[in-house]
Amino acid sequence: MAQLFLGIESSCDDTAAALVTSDREILSSVVVDQTALHAAFGGVVPEIAARAHAEKLDIAVETALTEAGRSLNDLDVIAVTAGPGLIGGVLSGVMCARGIATGAGKPLIGVNHLAGHALTPRLTDDLEFPYLMLLVSGGHCQLLVVEAPDRFHRLGGTIDDAPGEAFDKTARVLGLPQPGGPAVEREARKGDAARFRFPRPLMDRPGCDMSFSGLKTALLRERDRLIADQGGITHQDRADLCAGFQAAVAEVLAKKTARAIETYLTFEPSDPTIAVAGGVAANSAIRAGLETVSAEAGLRFTAPPLKLCTDNAAMIAWAGIELARIGHPGMDPLVPRPRWPLDDRQAALLGSGKKGAKA
Repeated sequence: MAQLFLGIESSCDDTAAALVTSDREILSSVVVDQTALHAAFGGVVPEIAARAHAEKLDIAVETALTEAGRSLNDLDVIAVTAGPGLIGGVLSGVMCARGIATGAGKPLIGVNHLAGHALTPRLTDDLEFPYLMLLVSGGHCQLLVVEAPDRFHRLGGTIDDAPGEAFDKTARVLGLPQPGGPAVEREARKGDAARFRFPRPLMDRPGCDMSFSGLKTALLRERDRLIADQGGITHQDRADLCAGFQAAVAEVLAKKTARAIETYLTFEPSDPTIAVAGGVAANSAIRAGLETVSAEAGLRFTAPPLKLCTDNAAMIAWAGIELARIGHPGMDPLVPRPRWPLDDRQAALLGSGKKGAKA
């Protein structure tokens, strides 16, 4: 008989709850976004996000239960994001989950938010281990070989800004609304990607590490040059800048993924597959580049539906299911973490501090 898991996610600015069964059925998936709350600030304000999570988490859980036609008594396990993320939001989710688990007498599993993204193709496509995963989001960018629900081998990642962060900053520089990813993509459709040739950082170096900070700076300088030369930027200038920026990001991600394939194949996968997940995976230009790389290498390509690429609780419930199947307790003890690398066997990409490795 299938088990029923409640997933709770609150690592950034989406308050989410979902009910998922162990036979891959998503009974409900509720996401309450905070876009309007942060719109005036040009980005997510951690304190505002944490307060909003505290106000909406119980409502999201109740709505998820109602939509699925289930009650707390029907649950087998509760899975909650325990990190990494904005600590106020993570703490809100963990405390809510603890209260529900204690009151309902249900087991509780702490899940790594990044593992939720990385395991989503197992929920949607039942992929065989190992597969190559490009996890690309607002706060993270990593190329991983996913070997098991609790074992990830990092091949490379960003050494500074994540692509989603670079998209958001680009949108702010060009006066576009947040979230920046969709706004920049909409503008790019109207632009000429060949007009501005932005740098492709680290492409001349071996390995799979990436950098997007310099790309963002190059765009800022080009915008300032246009303003100095002509007293401002036109609508077409803005569209062309977005198109050039997006093309650079897509090319870096595609070529670094192509490099990762050679190492991935040494793991001797039975069904060689490239998967992509995370909010930036919703970008059509980035997906198209990855599909081309997959086809050229003779690998299968898969990407979850767009609603499962961005932050959601169905992926957290599924990660909990995967961990429970192999008898893994998740995070033990269940302590909220702002940092929690998937592959802690390697040196941190972004350095470490008292709170641990960033990535």
